[in-house]
Amino acid sequence: MATRLSRGGGRARPAGSGGFELFSWYFFRISGLALVFLAVFHVIIMHVINTVDEIDHAFVVDRWSSPFWQIYDFLLLTLALLHGVNGARVSIDDYFRSSSWRLAAYSALSLITLVFLVMGALAIVTFDPSQFEAVAGR
Repeated sequence: MATRLSRGGGRARPAGSGGFELFSWYFFRISGLALVFLAVFHVIIMHVINTVDEIDHAFVVDRWSSPFWQIYDFLLLTLALLHGVNGARVSIDDYFRSSSWRLAAYSALSLITLVFLVMGALAIVTFDPSQFEAVAGR
């Protein structure tokens, strides 16, 4: 894989007209920038505007009653997970020289990614606030 020289540190942009590595390089930078804003806003909402003693089951039920917050949390989950997995994939490329060990590491990483993405997505997508109205109304 040919790469250009990096001026500012990090991995240089892959040379060539496209392909997965170029997509991955751009995704890393765009998702990282998006995560800065998403995570900072999340911290402000969850830890500055609302204190820890205000965040309880009723708070989550109220928050996830809104499709906006479900999409926001799903986007935060997806971008953070895929951004981290992309970094792990780059590390696997850097440190695993044997193709069989690299395949095993990619397989484990893919399985872990799938499990966590499905678990998080199921928690957000299947959440039904109407099941908790009696609990929230106490």
